Formats: sequence, C-alpha cells, structure tokens
Amino acid sequence: MMPRKRAGTKKSLQWSIHSSKMRLTLSNKILFGCLVLLASLSVYGARIKDLTDVRGSRSNQLYGYGIVTGLSGQGDSRIEYTELGILNALETLGIRADKADKSRNIAAVMVTADIGPFAKEGSRMDVTVSSIGNADSLQGGILLQTPLYGADGNVYTVAQGAVSIGGLSAGGGGGANVQVNHPTVGIVSNGGLVEREIESKILNSGNEIELILRSPDSLTAVKIADAVNKYYPGTSLAVDGGVVNVQVPVDFRGQTTNFLAAVGGIDVKPDVPARVIINERTGTIVATQSVRISPVAVSSSNVTIFLNPTTGVSQPLPFSQGATTILQGENADLIEEVGRFEPLDELDPPGASTVNELASALNKLGLTTREMTSILQSIKNAGALQAELIIN
Repeated sequence: MMPRKRAGTKKSLQWSIHSSKMRLTLSNKILFGCLVLLASLSVYGARIKDLTDVRGSRSNQLYGYGIVTGLSGQGDSRIEYTELGILNALETLGIRADKADKSRNIAAVMVTADIGPFAKEGSRMDVTVSSIGNADSLQGGILLQTPLYGADGNVYTVAQGAVSIGGLSAGGGGGANVQVNHPTVGIVSNGGLVEREIESKILNSGNEIELILRSPDSLTAVKIADAVNKYYPGTSLAVDGGVVNVQVPVDFRGQTTNFLAAVGGIDVKPDVPARVIINERTGTIVATQSVRISPVAVSSSNVTIFLNPTTGVSQPLPFSQGATTILQGENADLIEEVGRFEPLDELDPPGASTVNELASALNKLGLTTREMTSILQSIKNAGALQAELIIN
C-alpha cells in the first residue's frame, strides 16, 4: 500500500516526479541518442591541423575608436567624447564647428577585429562594432573611417562601412518595450581593409617547427609525434603535453609551406579526457566516450501531489445583520511510492562502461534531465564515476 498524506496550499497544481518505472520523455531520448552518436563518431581520427597550431602562426587582436552616423534619433545623447569625435572628424574634412548636433544621429563605438597570420595588404576582414555610449540602437548606421591598432601601437587595418546588427529594439508610447539580442552591437562585413602585413615567423624559424596542441594532453602529443614519424622517420618528438617538435626533412628544405600541408593532413586519433559536463540552466548533459562507471544501484521515488479547489458557504446567525458568503479553499492529496533500487550493472565488462552503456542504463531508469543531473552527482560522490564532473 502507498502511504497517503494531506496538506494545504494556495494554488492548484499537479507535480509528478516519476520513478524508475516511469515513461521516458522524448527530450531524454534525443539527448542520450546524441551522446551515442557522438561516441560512435569519435572512433575516427582528426587531422593534425585541426588539433594543433604552428608556433608563430596565430591571429592578432586589433581595436580602435570610431563614430557611427545615420542612426535616426537612436544615437548618443550629450556625451562629451561623442561630440569631440564627430568634431574631430569634421575638422579633418576642413569643416570647423563649435558644437555638435544634438539630434542623436551619431554614436561612439569601439571597433575590434582579428587579423590572421597570413593576411596580406589589401585583403579584407569583418570587424565588430559595439556602442560605448547610451545609444539605443546601431541599426542603419554607417561606420566612418576608423584606424585599428595592434598591441604595438601600429595601424594594421582601416575599417569603414554599413553596420549590420543581429538584434532589434522596439517600444510604444505606454512604456512597453521589446528587445531581441543586442541592438547596440553589430558587424561590418568585409569592412576592414588590411594596410599593414604581419611578418610570418614560420618561414624564419629555420628547419624546426613547433606544433602547439589546442587541448594539451601527453598521450595525444605522443600520438601526433608517432604519426609524423610514420611518414617522415626521425623528424618528430613530443617535448611535453602541449608541444611537438618537428624537424623539416631535407627534401622539404625551403618548402616549409608544402611540408606543413603534408603534416597537417595526417590523421591522428586524439585521446579525449573522461568528462561529464552539466549545464543546469539548459538541462544539457554531455559526456565523452572515455567516461567509465562502476556497478552501482540507484533509487528514485515517485511523488505525486494533487491539489483540488473546494467551495463552502458561510451563513449568518438568525436575525443578524450579516450576509451569506462563499468561502474558497483547497484540499491537497500527496501520494508517495516507495522507491526501489535499480542496479546499473548491465556493463560489459563490469565496471568499464562506455558512454553508450551509461546512456542506455540511465535511459532504462526513465529519468528526467534534472534527475539525471542529481544522480550523476551522487554517483560521482560515491566514487563510482571515473570521470571529471563539470557543472556550469
């Protein structure tokens, strides 16, 4: 028999926490179906170029201060540096003015971009524009010519063009406002023109190349070195978990680019660390193929609460001055099933489950994503989850 308890509350609701025998929701099937798919795809290797970066071959960050015009009353209002910016721009064109227009058609912005390692003079790039004042939106604006500086203080790119935003903001006279994404941040597609090249250090590195792992791991570094040595014997050595040293063969001396292309196309199966990542805000659980779980038993109870509204009548005493009133109330019924242990022992071999088997075992319990999160935390605390548990 199931014990019954009664309690009172103010709202009518029905809350059910399903037990290990409840039906599996579609979202859970999709989630762990994706886990199985990701696990099956990981048996294939990745190219070295997708796992490493070449020392001396990286992007550099650029930034600058600019003015966006044509905002139709949605720009900055009475901000000193905005006024000074537009006055300086006008003075450059030979126009002298004592005061800037107060029409809110301009906005002060910061312009940022990343210049690639092989960007050449005259090539173009996208730039990002973000308001630093109190502008309402950058929609429809034009970024005026803006020099972009590197960390060394030199100008590498000049940006100009129409600003495209991925958001919007609209409001009514009654104070209602609707906003989608951020209307004060946008991009200028192909708006950056490279004026100064960055010298490549790869061609000047002699006959030695260093590959920097994007996800440092000693086993992966050794695998990369072995894969390179398979095609070019005696040329590669794993220095540590983050660096692989490669000597350019004699046949490729003076042809560093060709050698990098050949090495970058070699397939390597990286060693992925065992991790379970949980995002509590979105209810997402991601596990790598290396996750292992020892045999454990899990108990999940089933709690169902029924709240039913009731109506009563209150009548006054005879010959009194009172009136008949209707009283509203609620009755609460709480039904709790006794949980039972469900063993997660369908592992082959026992204690060495893969993420496929872990997904299958948890799916068998028929749990919601929130319950899976709690159970994974408990399994980790019990010492049965041989993986790093990351909760965001």
